[in-house]
Amino acid sequence: MAAASLPATRTPPLDSRLTDSYGRVIHDLRVSITDRCNYRCVYCRTGEAGPQYPELAIGEYLRLIRLFVDLGITKVRLTGGEPLLRRGLLDLIKELAALRTVEGEPLDLALTTNGHLLESLAEALKASGLDRATVSMDAVDAATFERITRVPGSFATVLRGIRAARTAGLTPLKINCVLLRGFNDDQIEGFARFAREEDVVVRFIEFMPLEEGRLWSPEIVVPLAEIVERISKVLPLVELPRREASETARRYTFTDRVGEIGIIAPVTRAFCGACSRVRLTSDGKIRTCLFSQVEHDLYGRMRAGADDQELRSYIHHTVQGKEARHHIGEPGFLKPSRSMVHIGG
Repeated sequence: MAAASLPATRTPPLDSRLTDSYGRVIHDLRVSITDRCNYRCVYCRTGEAGPQYPELAIGEYLRLIRLFVDLGITKVRLTGGEPLLRRGLLDLIKELAALRTVEGEPLDLALTTNGHLLESLAEALKASGLDRATVSMDAVDAATFERITRVPGSFATVLRGIRAARTAGLTPLKINCVLLRGFNDDQIEGFARFAREEDVVVRFIEFMPLEEGRLWSPEIVVPLAEIVERISKVLPLVELPRREASETARRYTFTDRVGEIGIIAPVTRAFCGACSRVRLTSDGKIRTCLFSQVEHDLYGRMRAGADDQELRSYIHHTVQGKEARHHIGEPGFLKPSRSMVHIGG
């Protein structure tokens, strides 16, 4: 297993913007607005478990996000759980779309969804100011998909949502597939065809130990090299150049340049050395890494009466302590206290 890459040296912050103690500039914020979900995906949830953490009021999320934007955040992604379940979502998007970065540019505003409610909401999301959407979809075969989600009829519903989002202009539309060996890795070649037929970017994600149960093991991970090899036997791939150093996906297209495949390989090709993101949980806690063992209660300080300057200082201090890397697969590795659905994608 490849070791997670690290910056060569620690460098101090360059200015008031968010820079951690390793010199990484933080410009990407993931915000979970609920840990509720209308799917029960078998690799994510152990069963009927519902929400575990409180949700903030929409105005409270807005205040906290503004603080991060003041400190140089340029990308905001709304996640869950399932964010389309959240009342007030369109109002939040409208307010965020009106914000400007420290450079005076509009925020890059995106959302990750399971797609179940997307058909009816796609036009309204776009009209509210959402730039693009990512749909979590772990199979292109209806029977396999519904075995994963444990929701009958879900495949046709999500497919309609994907097409509605594309028509609405929430593009480039990305489809995220978490691969598990012996579970849905037979979908790889079908997803390659799906990318071309549906004009979407399909991204395969190596399975990480973020599930509620104890399913994860190194043997279940389908590595980047295997994915590329298998697709290339059917539809030869050409690797695309990186657009920025912090980009998480290795990007590929086909020889005729129709369609795009991305592969996010945090286990076998870790990209921690260029990480540019932090997360805000649905109950207002900062997580500086998916695998953090410690959370930082930003909302608690806000409720206690801290003013904006005090909260910005707290964010700065917290980001300075961002972990160098994750330790997946190493002796002594500990899963985070929250599973992925309760952290936010």
